[in-house]
Amino acid sequence: MEIISTGVAGTMESSDIIVRIEPKDTEGIELTLESAVMQQYGKQIKKVIVETLEGLGVTRAYVDAVDKGALDCTVAARTLAAAYRGAQSTDFVWDGGAEK
Repeated sequence: MEIISTGVAGTMESSDIIVRIEPKDTEGIELTLESAVMQQYGKQIKKVIVETLEGLGVTRAYVDAVDKGALDCTVAARTLAAAYRGAQSTDFVWDGGAEK
């Protein structure tokens, strides 16, 4: 999946996460994360985002996420939605994420 425009999903509500994905010219996923629970769960949140994108075949993207205590399933769902929006795709495959 190729990210061709900016895609955003999520809210700033408690127990949610907002994920913003943008196109990147070079290979790799560049991820920035802001979270009140960074010390405890930052690595896991980043892992879920990266694995979800890898499951979709995304190899080039800038990702910015602001977490408000979201569960892994929410992180994966928001990442999927942002990626599909950024790819301007409606070919939804909802099983390619962090639940593997």
